[in-house]
Amino acid sequence: MMQPGLGQTQEKAAASKTVKIGVLSDLSSLYSDITGAGSVLAARMAIEDSGLLNKGWTIEVVAGDHQNKADIGVNLARQWYDVDKVDVIVDVPNSAVALAVSNLTREKNRVFLDSGAATSDLTNAQCSPNTIHWVFDSYMLARGTGTGMMKAGADSWFFLAADYAFGAALERDTSSIVKSMGGKLIGSVKHPPNTSDFSSFLLQAQASKAKVIGLANGGGDTINAVKQAAEFRIVQGGQKLSPLLMFVTDVHSLGLNVAQGLTFTEAFYWDLNDGTRGFSRRFSENMKSRAMPTMAQAGVASSILHYLKALEALNGNNRDGAAIVAKMKELPTDDPLFGKGAIRTDGRKIHPAYLFEVKKPAESKGPWDYYKVLSSIPAEEAFLPLSESKCLLVKK
Repeated sequence: MMQPGLGQTQEKAAASKTVKIGVLSDLSSLYSDITGAGSVLAARMAIEDSGLLNKGWTIEVVAGDHQNKADIGVNLARQWYDVDKVDVIVDVPNSAVALAVSNLTREKNRVFLDSGAATSDLTNAQCSPNTIHWVFDSYMLARGTGTGMMKAGADSWFFLAADYAFGAALERDTSSIVKSMGGKLIGSVKHPPNTSDFSSFLLQAQASKAKVIGLANGGGDTINAVKQAAEFRIVQGGQKLSPLLMFVTDVHSLGLNVAQGLTFTEAFYWDLNDGTRGFSRRFSENMKSRAMPTMAQAGVASSILHYLKALEALNGNNRDGAAIVAKMKELPTDDPLFGKGAIRTDGRKIHPAYLFEVKKPAESKGPWDYYKVLSSIPAEEAFLPLSESKCLLVKK
């Protein structure tokens, strides 16, 4: 006969090694190639690589499509937290959705690990003790690409920006870098997300005579803008096209004939080293498209690996989101995708970033061999200095 309370104790012990991960992503629209099904796969790979399944843990993955709408995203997150008992939400491309989910996560005291949104506000003015921003942000992108272009003499800019939080943050942060280095801001124009016709916006940019047209958008919008810029022969006319956020899947969609010579900043590339190559080839084998992982998808895997490492260090899932994030900040990060790093008090995960240039077709040695490294940016220089942070978690 079971002793009184023993069943409850065993149930509690079992529950402490149970985790539910929610991949909140774009499964059907302009960011689906850079996150989407690949992010779900990356989450499952991270769980396998963690080794916890062999130690008796039960780890479940659920996926949902936020449709790039903040209200849909936050309602789905609420359902996951309140009803489905999701412990951590990952991925979340789209800055407006990410900021809303971050606020909700703090309210519910769960964990939010974002690797798909770009706004630096997630760890700056709107930081949270329950949120970690994993791979890139608008400051890192601006710091890498803006500085690189300015040093090359491209000192006058016109921005073509997506008309929501992401585009505004990327234009803001890049403008700040350009102005700090003595550059000129000629003008800007905003476009609705997921638009197919960039002709009027590109004509305004072309007429500005700015040396650089900065594309403060992403995914399908960046692809369409670059394609149509080629049709207008903007680069042949003497202006430089600078995609401020670009992924390897975007280059693949464009092809090297169109994308060659583009420069942009990323924190991950599948062919950087043995660690990135090993993960990426396994990833590609399990993707129907045989695509290599983007930095956002790599971030999903990396963030989950560290999250599970923290849970193991805590001897189980105590479901106290702020305490789990605090443990994640306490532990140094180290994985095959991003190497050694750290998570700062503001929730910003730091690691090196790289300024890449897209190879010419003749330089590519095979499928997905698209990038060459122009320069690397040390982790401590790639992200907003804590001395400039507006995050209330940072002690001044």
